[in-house]
Amino acid sequence: MRIRIESRRSASRLLPWITPPFAVAATVVASAVVFAAMGYAPARTLFAFFVAPLLSVQSLAELALKAGPLVMIAAGLATGFRANVWNIGAEGQLTMGAIAAGGVALAFWDDDTARWILPAMCVAAVLGGMVWAAIPAFLKTRFGVNEILTSLMLTYVASLTLTSLVFGPWKDPEGFNFPQSRMFNDAETLPAVAGTRVTIGTILSFLVPLGLWVVTRYSIVGFEIKAVGLAPAAARYAGFSESRTVWLVLLLGGGLAGLAGAFEVAGPIGQLIPQITPGYGFTAIIVAFLGRLHPLGIIPAGLLVALSYLGGEAAQVDTGLPRAATGLVQGMLLFFLLASDFVARYRLAFAGTHSADVRPARPKAAAT
Repeated sequence: MRIRIESRRSASRLLPWITPPFAVAATVVASAVVFAAMGYAPARTLFAFFVAPLLSVQSLAELALKAGPLVMIAAGLATGFRANVWNIGAEGQLTMGAIAAGGVALAFWDDDTARWILPAMCVAAVLGGMVWAAIPAFLKTRFGVNEILTSLMLTYVASLTLTSLVFGPWKDPEGFNFPQSRMFNDAETLPAVAGTRVTIGTILSFLVPLGLWVVTRYSIVGFEIKAVGLAPAAARYAGFSESRTVWLVLLLGGGLAGLAGAFEVAGPIGQLIPQITPGYGFTAIIVAFLGRLHPLGIIPAGLLVALSYLGGEAAQVDTGLPRAATGLVQGMLLFFLLASDFVARYRLAFAGTHSADVRPARPKAAAT
């Protein structure tokens, strides 16, 4: 007897919003099992991982600081994913944005009073990320090249470009031969808020999803993006250009990722170093799906995933948990989210059986 996968005929509208909490709960349970198998006390490790980072104002500020770039990048990526444009190279676009912002900062490093430098760094970062995203956009619309491969491969080119610069021409001449640029001056760094490391860039990062929600819900551009993603043929019939949408969402995602790179190097880092982020561009993909590709859902999803970064660091200090456990928890979160989505949309059925919950097969046309 054969087993096949069938689409469910109907599903509750609440299911897309129920599955993320279920995935989080399953991740916590699975993490406890893994921690116990590794020889760590599950209760103590779970407390250090998921609760301890929420117990002080300073740690909450750090949570917002780490969630900021995740939320902003994920909002841009989710807009593209809704149009079936799969930008997987946000990490490279973030890096190129940081390089562009750092180039402006180093070019005017001697001028520590000009107020226009910081805005110029942000503009350069947006353009840097957009230029990097324009490469897969051009290849997809002109030659039909899959944007997943090109955007992902360009990430490594961007990383190597940054490494060559901080090891070479942009190395700090007074940095004792460490691979890093000069520290940016006061005019080139974002001011901190209330004695924390949170900057104005963090606040702007949380406003981006709100702006995108308004655009996607109430503008013709947002309707075009959703139409191209859901029904390409109907969108073409309505006069919407698929190529224009590809360019729009890729440039949007690249620009926001580049701006996130500027906020990192002009904020908590304050210079260019070989590794700017712990992989925010890749982790933002998890945030986008955990938030159901909805701009407002991305905000709590970003805070939750940022908690995994802080919790991983806290668990390393408190229990000696390996650093790789952070990636393991994030991977389990994505796995359980995708698995629960699959169960909500499909069911297993045996050949020769039929359920009222399953779409009936279409009758074959009679032979003529």
